[in-house]
Amino acid sequence: MLAPESSCVNATVNAMVNCSFADVDSVMKYLELVIYVPIFVAGLILNAVALFVFCVVLRKWTESTIYMTSLALMDLLLLFPLPFKMHATNHCWNANLQRLCSILESLYFVGIYGSIYTIMCIAVDRWMAICHPFKAKQLRSPRAALGTCLAVWVVVLAAILPTTYRFREAGGEEFHCFHRFSGKGWSPKVIICVQVFGFLLPALVLVYCSVKTIWALQQSGQRSAQSRACVKIIYSSLCAFLLPFTPSHLGILLQFLVRQEVITDCSSMRSISLFIQVTMCLSNITCCLDALCYYFIAHEVRSSRNSFRLSRMSQRRATFSTSEV
Repeated sequence: MLAPESSCVNATVNAMVNCSFADVDSVMKYLELVIYVPIFVAGLILNAVALFVFCVVLRKWTESTIYMTSLALMDLLLLFPLPFKMHATNHCWNANLQRLCSILESLYFVGIYGSIYTIMCIAVDRWMAICHPFKAKQLRSPRAALGTCLAVWVVVLAAILPTTYRFREAGGEEFHCFHRFSGKGWSPKVIICVQVFGFLLPALVLVYCSVKTIWALQQSGQRSAQSRACVKIIYSSLCAFLLPFTPSHLGILLQFLVRQEVITDCSSMRSISLFIQVTMCLSNITCCLDALCYYFIAHEVRSSRNSFRLSRMSQRRATFSTSEV
């Protein structure tokens, strides 16, 4: 998510210079701490516990656990720059730290859009398993899930790393990291790619697969614990995607209209600046909402393991009874 303007040593040098954002900066100075600190602490704990459960406790590498492990790693990558982001909100950085800033911004965006595409892949995997079970036997496997996760990492890194390095122009002035991107960062080509490929396309795929999967489960008439768990996973994935990312990408679109001087009213620009900063802060809550998916997946894996054990025990009892006769 591209950040709005923020004043440092020099004010902005565009049409926004005649509009004061001091009240917005004053509000965000404290609001970001209120939002970021709980998200950072809770997200760090939840994702670390999720990795421990999937990698140490369960140790059953199904398609779901592989996707969840990759998602937890994406969330941790998103959380890593948050302390630097909080510091940069209230402090100017020296010009020689621009390279470090670009790296942190890149990691932040990789975590965001990697999470988006991983959640989309989970929805596609579920849709294929439930709506197309015969094809799923050929296409779904832990190896295929691992390959998909690696492909997401490679594609997101290849798309974001070269792009974010062009967001900042070399200069000798102090700056706010995560703020005041150059005109290249707000170019129509970049914003269209962010909106279409970064949000709209994954959102459409996620909603389509989720609706189809829920409809298939309802039509089948199954009321088992596994089907109920599957529906809960679908709803939790929708919440982890739509609630954080829809408002923030709407804010990006509005801020783009400001940068293109489509919106020039000072009051509207201040409202948009506050809106995009608040929604961007709240979008990081996806690190905590993903914990819902972790819980249901872990419960599903443990339930399937217990049912497998019960079936094996019943087979042994039947064999023992037969041998006695």
